[in-house]
Amino acid sequence: MSKNNFDVKNALIIGGVAGIVSGFVKLGWENLLPPRTPEREKTNPPQKFMQQLGIPEKITHSTYTYSGHQMPWASFIIHFGFSATFGMIYSVTSHYVPLLKAGKGTFFGIGVWGATHLGMMPAMKTIPDVREQPLEEHVSELLGHMAWMWVNHIVISELSQELSEKNKK
Repeated sequence: MSKNNFDVKNALIIGGVAGIVSGFVKLGWENLLPPRTPEREKTNPPQKFMQQLGIPEKITHSTYTYSGHQMPWASFIIHFGFSATFGMIYSVTSHYVPLLKAGKGTFFGIGVWGATHLGMMPAMKTIPDVREQPLEEHVSELLGHMAWMWVNHIVISELSQELSEKNKK
């Protein structure tokens, strides 16, 4: 989408799709470099956040079973909602503020990590204070957020280019 014919609706749709794709990447990342100890994972940050909003534990810890694994569907709603929302934000805001595309989304990812994992979530007591989080958590989340937003950038760029070429015909 060129500067002259930017369509916010299309950018939001593309950003949402990118966010879903990148959300799967972030889940895979966390399987390779788990950010939390097994003890802290018993109630993960999405579950804790929902409980802080008053959602009962029987919902926040609900699961579905796939291949013998208990999968936390409520956590996935928060995870993919967060990812799709930031995909949409990046898709639109980076059009108007191209500086946000520096590092192909990786710097934006660092900013999101800092704002959420070092700022808001500790302030809300959703996760421990920054100094109480293990180094492995910081490494996993920092690098994971960089990879996550890089994937958003790539998917948004590719889908935007395809849409632009389609509209030229």
